[in-house]
Amino acid sequence: MPRKSSSSSSRASFRPLRHRNFALFFWANLVSNVGTWMLTVAVGALVTARTGKASWAALVAAAVFLPVGLLSPIGGALADRLDRRRWLAVGNLLEAALAAVLVLLAATGRASPVAVTFVVFLAGCVLALLIPFQQAMVPDLVPKEDVLGAAALGSAQYNLGRVLGPALAAIVIALSSYTWTFAINAVSFFAVVAALMAMRLSVQVKGEPTTGLWSQIRGGMRAARDEPSCRAAIGLIALSAFLAAPFIALIPAKALLLASGDKATGTATGALTTAQGVGAVIGALMLAPLAERFGRQKVVVFDLIAAPVALCLYAVSPSVITAVLALGLVGATYIGILSGLNTVVQLRAPTAFRARVLGLYLMALGVIYPIGALIQGAVADATTLADATIGAAVIMILVVGALALFSPNTLRVLGDTPAEPAVTESSTAATPT
Repeated sequence: MPRKSSSSSSRASFRPLRHRNFALFFWANLVSNVGTWMLTVAVGALVTARTGKASWAALVAAAVFLPVGLLSPIGGALADRLDRRRWLAVGNLLEAALAAVLVLLAATGRASPVAVTFVVFLAGCVLALLIPFQQAMVPDLVPKEDVLGAAALGSAQYNLGRVLGPALAAIVIALSSYTWTFAINAVSFFAVVAALMAMRLSVQVKGEPTTGLWSQIRGGMRAARDEPSCRAAIGLIALSAFLAAPFIALIPAKALLLASGDKATGTATGALTTAQGVGAVIGALMLAPLAERFGRQKVVVFDLIAAPVALCLYAVSPSVITAVLALGLVGATYIGILSGLNTVVQLRAPTAFRARVLGLYLMALGVIYPIGALIQGAVADATTLADATIGAAVIMILVVGALALFSPNTLRVLGDTPAEPAVTESSTAATPT
């Protein structure tokens, strides 16, 4: 396979933005994502300040994240039945309405921790249902050769929002109030609605609801099982979620080891979180050029090894500065795993089942990540944080190495090899369980 020229590869990162529909989608979601991260920071700070307990901040985070793991398969089934553009617009309007409820609660002095957490939980449920709609639309907005670049840009904009949103929230809260922070988030959803309405789609993105919802979910499971690439991607994201991803939840614990005092720990946590986000943005922008030069499969496998190696360096970092540098590398390689495996599912899932298979992918990530975080946290309490992180990283390296030696096809199917014969709705429905 001929290699692309360096100039062509360097442009691959931004090439999806040449397509009008994707450009609208990208910039609108960046605006909305910045608003969402402003909300995340503001809600966490608000409930912690009102209760004086860090556990409430953790509860709010769980209220947002847990629905993604539980409801994504349902969202995937709906996204294969309904007009994706129309229902994405409806969903964003619903999120704007829930954000407006938070504005009202804050403005009237009724933003109790229970009320805020309940509204955030409802917003998390809506988000969980919308993510498969959003991700399943990407291959309809760009040609096949730009799907990886589009997925990488999506990861980049998410992490750019993680960098910009908290900083903007801190400024708004300092200069005005929580109410204005919530208001900015509410308005940000209209950017996505406007972009969706402005898109020019030659074919209406809509699935055919020929069977019941639960039958469709089971059909998506069979489609994922029967397509080797999707099966491998879901298995590997589950592995990564269990062994690698818990570093995200344990960043405050690492900060506590490197700094003394509440303010210093908070500052260190912010620096480490920003480092991960910056590294992820850089890694996402590098992904498409590297894949064009070396092939997607080689890049994904490299990241599956490089991420746990980087985690080992991060685990033994003796200072905030060295930990920031190491965590930037972790962010760059971990985002390569997420974007690379996500692209495999988007490209290789049968078109009629794309959203459902993506929903299963998201469920594997969303459910297994908190389990891994709880286990690594318990191991860290019993031993040390470094032991927990390094132990999980070494296990991941050994598992990937074992796959390369004893089941090489599991890694080989992550590449651009021709897919197996397409699975149809009728043939999958007839497949015995």
